[in-house]
Amino acid sequence: MFYSFIRVVARVIVAIINGNSHYLNKEKLPEGNYILVGPHRAWFDMIYFALAASPKPFSFMAKKELFKNPILRFILKHANAFPVDRKHPGPSAVKTPIKWLRKRDISLIMFPSGTRHSQEMKGGVALIAKLSGVPIVPTVYQGPLTFKQLFTRKSVTVAFGEPIYPDRKAKMTEEYQNDLLLQMKTEFEKLDQQIDPSFKYVDVSNHSNK
Repeated sequence: MFYSFIRVVARVIVAIINGNSHYLNKEKLPEGNYILVGPHRAWFDMIYFALAASPKPFSFMAKKELFKNPILRFILKHANAFPVDRKHPGPSAVKTPIKWLRKRDISLIMFPSGTRHSQEMKGGVALIAKLSGVPIVPTVYQGPLTFKQLFTRKSVTVAFGEPIYPDRKAKMTEEYQNDLLLQMKTEFEKLDQQIDPSFKYVDVSNHSNK
C-alpha cells in the first residue's frame, strides 16, 4: 500500500515539474518478475523507470548511509529498498534481491555500473538474474540530467528493450558473465538510437547546472 501511495505521489510531482514523459516498448515487459537494468544517468532515473513499468512494483538497492536517518529509513523500507554497503557489499547484496524475486510479486531495478559517475558495467545483475531465474530487461533514460533541468519541461523518454534470459544451466564464468553484459550494452545502444541517435551522455555532477 505504501509503495502504491509513493508511486502516485511521484507521478503527480513528476507531472507538475516536467509533464513531458514518454514510455516506449512497454509491450516488451515480460510476465512475472524481472530485473530492469540501465545506464545510470540521473539521480531520479530510477523513479522514471518505476513509473514507466507501472503497475509492477519494484525493489531497489540503496546505500546503507541513507538508512541511518530514522525517517528516511522508514520511507525506504516501505518503498521496497534494502541497504547495501557499496564499498564492501556483503552476501545480502545478492541474497536479498534473489529471495524477493523468487518469493514476492516484486521486480528489481538495478544499474550495472552502480553509479552515475562511471559507465563501466559490473556483473552483479547477471548473477542475481541467473540465480533467481528471472529475465533482464534493458532500459534507457534520455532526458534532463539534473533536477533543475527537469523544470525546463524538456522531453523525458524511457524505452524498454528485448528481455535477456540467462541460461540457468550455464556456469557463471567470467566469459558468460561478460557475454550477458555485452547483450545489455548492445540493447542500450539500440534503445538510445531508437529515441535519439544524437544523444550523448555527459556526467554533469561535477559541473554547475546550466
